[in-house]
Amino acid sequence: MSIDKKVWEILFSEEDILSRVGELGKQISNDYRGKNLYIVSLLRGGFVFTADLVRKIDIPVKVDFIIASSYGHETQTTGTVKISNDIEGDLAGYHVLVVDDIADSGLTMVHVMDHLKTKNPSGIKSCVLLDKPERRQSNFVPDYTGFTIPNRFVVGYGLNYGDYYRNIPYVFAVTDRDR
Repeated sequence: MSIDKKVWEILFSEEDILSRVGELGKQISNDYRGKNLYIVSLLRGGFVFTADLVRKIDIPVKVDFIIASSYGHETQTTGTVKISNDIEGDLAGYHVLVVDDIADSGLTMVHVMDHLKTKNPSGIKSCVLLDKPERRQSNFVPDYTGFTIPNRFVVGYGLNYGDYYRNIPYVFAVTDRDR
């Protein structure tokens, strides 16, 4: 199935995203001022958002990455979350902020946050660029959200279609041409 035969509808422009990321960076900086902040980015989708977000945070911050997935190459969750690469740092004494591109089912974020809690952080919260609450399969609610979106398949700004399109600087919805 080729994306070339689909309709691309831009939901959030590059400017919209960068403006909102700036707002989130300021809010997170204020909320964590005077605390040890450790950002854990979920790869692969969260790397673009995390890179832009940490540059807008004006307090000292540690950054590490974890690879967790419940999608594989599908457009819907498999329901099983797998951590294939864990963080290396010690979380004791740190307030952890888990950053990802999208909260869809919520299963991946809940699994990762539960896993990181076993590493004894001082606190743990979440930040997602996109929140899609209609698809939630858990009671997860992000602590910081860039944008709330309807139940549509979205691509760009870190979100992929197959293994591609993460490098597109905006977020777009993908639909069939006959819709």
